[in-house]
Amino acid sequence: MAPQALSRALVTAKWLSEAVRAGRVGPSLRILDASWYPPQERNARQEFKESHIPGASFFDIEECRDQSSPYDFMLPRASHFADYVGRLGVSNDTHVVVYDGDKLGTFYAPRAWWMFRAFGHKEVSVLNGGFKNWVKEGHPVTAEVSQPAPAIFKARLNTVLLKTFEEMIQNVGSLQFQVVDSRPEGRFRGTELDQGLESGHIPGAVNIPFHSFLTESGHEKSIEEIQEIFREKKVDLSKPLAATCRKGVTACHIALAAYLCGKRDVAIYDGSWSEWFHRAPPRYKVSELKRNKA
Repeated sequence: MAPQALSRALVTAKWLSEAVRAGRVGPSLRILDASWYPPQERNARQEFKESHIPGASFFDIEECRDQSSPYDFMLPRASHFADYVGRLGVSNDTHVVVYDGDKLGTFYAPRAWWMFRAFGHKEVSVLNGGFKNWVKEGHPVTAEVSQPAPAIFKARLNTVLLKTFEEMIQNVGSLQFQVVDSRPEGRFRGTELDQGLESGHIPGAVNIPFHSFLTESGHEKSIEEIQEIFREKKVDLSKPLAATCRKGVTACHIALAAYLCGKRDVAIYDGSWSEWFHRAPPRYKVSELKRNKA
């Protein structure tokens, strides 16, 4: 296992399969399946039980969240996160590799990657190409569910990587940081519903749909291509940046893409449009549909 791989935000299927084959999955390397799907479409936990990367554990984003919040998938308390990942065998010295089984290649894994980083964990990587490409490349899968020995994880929230509603409201006037919205263009512009909500965006936000950073195969694009995407949208990676989406999930693709370019401090607006729609004043919800009706 190459030492430099531990600090990478991405690991390849080849690298991970060699680690699995060499028996390295254990206290120093944990693999987590962070898949989540709409319940009416797919059952992530059941699919995990039927087929997953050998040695992997299921990271249930439904359990590892603030269940008292009215908004989906909000960060849990540090103590909740520490207890949850500790039960998955993750300590502060563990290299964590996260993946998911989305048909795009990667969808929820960057959210889990960001959660670990938000709670102070540095050695965390996303499996480039996800489970889809792991299977496609012929790497082993299993239905055997491993039982990792519990570990002690100490979590401390890094507030630099998190934006609150209040900070986002203040920024509309102060413009202290750039805001990138990772939702599809129609939802950003307000021309199509966003999972049942009227859509639109935060004033001043720039739209870069998260899938812009993925190749057709579902792998992350090259650093040069990612840098060009940010340049085309006039996003300056040398300046403060926050990412938003519908519920704080695909926004993490923005953070991952920027991280690959050397920017490691992109903050996520955890409440994202779910919270903004319900709490922001009407003048702070930019929508072409509303303009057209006016």
